[in-house]
Amino acid sequence: MPKSNELTDRSCSNRVGLFASLILAVLCAVGCSDYGGNGTPVLRVAVTTSTRDTGLIDILVPMFELKHGVRVDLIAVGTGQALKFGENGDVDVVWVHAHDAELEFVRAGHGVRREDVMYNYFEVLGPPSDPAEISGLSAAAALKRIESGGHKFVSRGDGSGTHRRERALWESAGGLRPWDGFVEAGQGMGRTLVMADQMQAYTICDRGTYLVFADKIDLQPLAAHGEELRNPYGAITVNPAKSPKINHELANRFVDFLIGAEGQKLIGDFRVAAMPVFQPHHLADDPEKPD
Repeated sequence: MPKSNELTDRSCSNRVGLFASLILAVLCAVGCSDYGGNGTPVLRVAVTTSTRDTGLIDILVPMFELKHGVRVDLIAVGTGQALKFGENGDVDVVWVHAHDAELEFVRAGHGVRREDVMYNYFEVLGPPSDPAEISGLSAAAALKRIESGGHKFVSRGDGSGTHRRERALWESAGGLRPWDGFVEAGQGMGRTLVMADQMQAYTICDRGTYLVFADKIDLQPLAAHGEELRNPYGAITVNPAKSPKINHELANRFVDFLIGAEGQKLIGDFRVAAMPVFQPHHLADDPEKPD
């Protein structure tokens, strides 16, 4: 099956991490204040590339803008960079997926309010031939077998939420000892997937981005889903003491929308290739909602 070496339009947001400073400068020139040029209130949100690339943002944000008469300026980066923007007071809300880092962000006083929004699972992907024979194994057992066999593996290597989870999984597998077949992409999820596919290597990816790319790559989910692969997303309002430009009231309204009945239904109904991407955390009839 021919494969495209070009990323989809949605995956282009992965380039943002390389030009984050430039993007912030542009945002500050046109909208990093409480109001846009026509007097419209502006909300600045740092969101993970995985959330942006699935297309979920294209459903949620226009609805919020319409309901509240505001404009949302988005910057899509890895979780580590998104939290740094929040720490610096450059955004009003961060919406990321690195639970421990999110809690530390709030404990350190950078965030005021954190809410669970949704979750899905990470996937351990590999070529259909599965040379390491990891199909059906737990994530930790799969990684250990990939390493011990010297098989190709591509890591994001960028400090993102996915990379943080990968490092935790390596610890569970006995620690990472890089080998000749281990490559750090230092890129967003889309580019990492394309690289792994071209190399016919294993990698770890959030399920949403995998579904977006599934018809463009040969890699397949192989390891069994378990709690260690659960991937929760949280939204945090940034401490308004960080900057006088922070619109804390609007930030709270956005988080309320994400966890409210309307936002949760939009998240639950969202599909990529007819497949559900995220489980809403607060939807009353969610059978997988944790206690």
